[in-house]
Amino acid sequence: MNNAEKIMKRKANIKAELDKALPKSQSDRLWREATARLDGYLARYSTLPRGVHIHTESRILPSAAIYLTVKEVIGPENAYGIIENAAVQTCAGIERKLQKLMKVPGMQSLFMKAWDPMTRKLFGAGNGFENVFYPKKKGEYRMDVTSCPYYRTFTELGCPELTKIFCENDERIYGNLPGLMFERTGTLGKGAERCDFFLKKL
Repeated sequence: MNNAEKIMKRKANIKAELDKALPKSQSDRLWREATARLDGYLARYSTLPRGVHIHTESRILPSAAIYLTVKEVIGPENAYGIIENAAVQTCAGIERKLQKLMKVPGMQSLFMKAWDPMTRKLFGAGNGFENVFYPKKKGEYRMDVTSCPYYRTFTELGCPELTKIFCENDERIYGNLPGLMFERTGTLGKGAERCDFFLKKL
């Protein structure tokens, strides 16, 4: 099993959505074609820094490969819906776990403290992002992303519209957590000049 096949095996949620939309034989055929396309993308982007691969291999490249392959058969709106529906289901599971976690006394404060090192580690310069980090305020966290490998890579592959799904994933996961407020005014994927993050303990 090559790397593309291993990555696609972890995308069972998207495959399930594809199986709902198409006969199984057609879904399986498109999945194989998307896997071959992903194999080409992995070779094309193999020289990116290791930190960027965290995002390209786990989310960006497989999503683009599946979307562009399926789009050729069922059109952009239906193909987009398959990727989006899978994202909604995945985020709902993460949100449920976080909501449960936030009920633990003191967890909101710990969560706020973790955001700065977490975002710098996963969404910093080493991972292909350009950021503005604002001075810390007690009970608040503010950061802007001014350049993003999601928008950049999806645009290079001809599907910048997919960026919106991943922008909205933040809102799906963090937008309704007990004792916390997550605010955003715009994202790169939706035409803004930045993705702003504002998290506040209530």
